[in-house]
Amino acid sequence: QLQLVESGGGLVQPGGSLRLSCAASTFMLDDHVIGWFRQAPGKEREGVSCLGRSGSNPDYKDSVKGRFTISRDNTNNMVYLQMNSLKPEDTGVYFCGLGPPRYICDLDLAYEYEYWGQGTQVTVSS
Repeated sequence: QLQLVESGGGLVQPGGSLRLSCAASTFMLDDHVIGWFRQAPGKEREGVSCLGRSGSNPDYKDSVKGRFTISRDNTNNMVYLQMNSLKPEDTGVYFCGLGPPRYICDLDLAYEYEYWGQGTQVTVSS
């Protein structure tokens, strides 16, 4: 059974940085779309960033472009989300999700992500 485990969340001041990590057991993350989603209180889960198979075709939510970077470490079967210049509106629980074995990812197709981690809380506040 696949397990995805996120880590790296925390409390940070506006303008600060965090790096989220997603570790997977069983599945090779490089063979699948992997995505980062977030959910703020009272809001629906939204796609933040995703990466296609073999690290191809990264995509980002418009509001995080230029601030967030998604990357893979195939040696350790990890995926990261580097978040810089954080804003209060970035607050939420961040989840990594495993998608289909495809080279193109789509942040609007959350239903395609079959496996999810338990989430890690990110709070941006002064």
